[in-house]
This record gives sequence, structure tokens and C-alpha cells, in this order.
Amino acid sequence: MKSHNYFVYITTNPNKTVLYVGMTNDLVYRLEQHKANRGKPETFAGRYFCYKLLYYERYTYVQHAIDREKVLKSWSRDKKMELIKSENPYLRFLKADP
Repeated sequence: MKSHNYFVYITTNPNKTVLYVGMTNDLVYRLEQHKANRGKPETFAGRYFCYKLLYYERYTYVQHAIDREKVLKSWSRDKKMELIKSENPYLRFLKADP
């Protein structure tokens, strides 16, 4: 049986002033899309240049990832920052390494 991977992730802009929460089954490809869309006003991530990865979680089941994304999106910026800093205390930009 094939194992599935789904990712909930948080990106930011180069100045770390905006956070974007998303979900995907291909983190590397999704980050490439965000980078290609930077500066494009049609999407939130594009409009605010959110293509730098700060945090991600991996899930086997899509519904778990969807549920977690909804939870994270409902959080305040401060709570999201606490989560990010629990794994990435210096807010370094990560490489997608699923």
C-alpha cells in the first residue's frame, strides 16, 4: 500500500512581516509555485511575497492535514509564531525536505 504525504506549512515574506498557512501534497512544487507567483496580486501569497518556508508538518491522511490547516489559520499571529519558534527558534528559512 502506497504511503501518502500531505503537508501543512507556513511561509513568510523575506522581511518576515506576513505569515501564510497552506496545505499541499507536494511541498517542493507548492513552494516553487509560491516563488513563481511572488508579486502577483491575484493570490495572498503572491501579493505579499510569501514564498519563504518557516515551518511544516507532515500527515498521512488528507483530512488530518485539512483539519490542521483550518486550526492554524484560525490562530493569531502570536500563536503561529510560538509554534514556528518551537521548531525553528531563529526563524531561519527552511528548504523543503519532505
